[in-house]
Amino acid sequence: MSQDFQDGYAVTVAQAGGAWVVREFDDDFTDLATSVTAVRALRSEGAAFAILNVEEDYLVIVRPGPSRIRLLISDATMAVDDDFAADILEEIGADVPDIDPDELDDVDGWAEGDFAIFEDLGLSEERLSILLDDDPAPDELAETIATELGFADALADTLE
Repeated sequence: MSQDFQDGYAVTVAQAGGAWVVREFDDDFTDLATSVTAVRALRSEGAAFAILNVEEDYLVIVRPGPSRIRLLISDATMAVDDDFAADILEEIGADVPDIDPDELDDVDGWAEGDFAIFEDLGLSEERLSILLDDDPAPDELAETIATELGFADALADTLE
C-alpha cells in the first residue's frame, strides 16, 4: 500500500464464508454514526468492523455489537483540536487531553479505547498495545492490523 491517502479512507471489514471482505465507504469523519451504520448494514454473521484512517492523522477502529460500540483511537491527543476525535473519546468515556494546541507537536500521542477489540480474532490486547506503542502512521497501522488478522491482501486490493 504505497498510495498516499491525503484525506484518509474508511473501509468496512467482515468475515463472510471463511474469507475477509473489505469494502471502502464514504465517511467525512464528522459523525460516528456513519461508520456504525456502514458496519451494521453488512449484516455479517462473523466479525465486522470499520477502519477509519482519518486524514492520515490517526486511526479509529469501530466495532458495533449488540449492546455497545467498541472503539479504539490510535492518538487521543488529536481530540485537542479535532471534533471527530473528541467525539470518539467522549463515546469511549475518556476526557480530551488537557494540552495546549500549540504544544501538540511536542507531545507524544497515545492510544485510547478497547485494546481487546480484536481479542476474539486472535490479536491480543498485549500485541495490539505493542503495535500502537510503535506510533506508526495510520496507513501503516491499518496494514499491520490487516496482516495480523489475515486480510492484508483484501485491504490492499480495495485501496488500489
